[in-house]
Amino acid sequence: MTEPPETGPPRRRAQTPAAVRSGRESVSAELALTVLRHMVRARAMEERSIKMSKSGEAYFWLGGPGEEAFNTCLGMQVRRGQGPAFDYLHLHYRNSATMLAMGMAMLDHFRQMAMAATDPFSRGRNFTGHYARREWNVVPVTSVIEVQYVMAPGTALVQKRAGGEGVTVVTGGDAGTAEGDFESCLIWSSRPGQELPVLMVVTNNRVGISTPHDTQHAVKRIADRAAPYGIPHETIDGNDPVAAWHGLDRALRHVRTTRRPYLLEANVSRLYGHSSSSGAQRQRGEVDPLDEFERKLLDAGAIDAEALRVLHADAAAEADAAVVQATSEPKPTAADVEWGTYAPSRVDAVYPDDYTGLPGR
Repeated sequence: MTEPPETGPPRRRAQTPAAVRSGRESVSAELALTVLRHMVRARAMEERSIKMSKSGEAYFWLGGPGEEAFNTCLGMQVRRGQGPAFDYLHLHYRNSATMLAMGMAMLDHFRQMAMAATDPFSRGRNFTGHYARREWNVVPVTSVIEVQYVMAPGTALVQKRAGGEGVTVVTGGDAGTAEGDFESCLIWSSRPGQELPVLMVVTNNRVGISTPHDTQHAVKRIADRAAPYGIPHETIDGNDPVAAWHGLDRALRHVRTTRRPYLLEANVSRLYGHSSSSGAQRQRGEVDPLDEFERKLLDAGAIDAEALRVLHADAAAEADAAVVQATSEPKPTAADVEWGTYAPSRVDAVYPDDYTGLPGR
């Protein structure tokens, strides 16, 4: 595996602010610059992925441009590791910035885009953005919308029994909250006396594929759906990294300390439409969180234009190099079809070529 180049924090002016503010909230300049670097790399990775889908280097694109601010902050606050003492992640297919902030190599994302056999998440057999990583408690992403919400109480129950401060984080979009899986998560995580440490995240970009949010949901805020269950909830500006950082910090601290659920809604943008199936054209009228944050840091004196240019150039070069390597690596073969389909069992020794289950069934 090729690790991303060590770029370090962006270069700054000699006089730098101690903090970067947004309203009454602030983060340190060092933290803001780290968030910015992750956001720039995530955007470069996604835009290069779109080019792959349009040029024939990949078959499909689905990702999260417009969600980098919130998803980067989520990835940076997750307690990464394996087992119930660490956080379990039930992600959806727009969480690329989360994985990148957690330490995913850009190359691994492009291996999945290219459907290479070296793809560590699905061995080239799944859509892009369908991550899975056992050593980080990243539960396999599924294309079936919102089923992750009904899966989340399962890992949270294990964590409740095991003790500690590990929590389950489940993310999804606004459209999927109309499905029963979302309601099931609200119910099963809030049963009296059996509450579970689940952070439910809804990234609301106001449209589900092509269905506007306002034609589907009567509630003004999806977070208000938690009120009947007594679950604390909040709606934040997910396009503002400062607001996202503090909103996630409040939510995660609540779940870790009380071992009870929390619902966090983040209003975000969808800059390139739903996916390559809808053309992946840049959408007008959408707030670009990266542009907004760059202006904030420039105005605050936390970074200058030349350092910003270098940051973007380095990220684009990293993405280009990763694509060259990913597209040169071998593809899956017919022999790979059965890999990982069934866990090893005692039946294998008796029927080594049989993948249908126990004899007589």
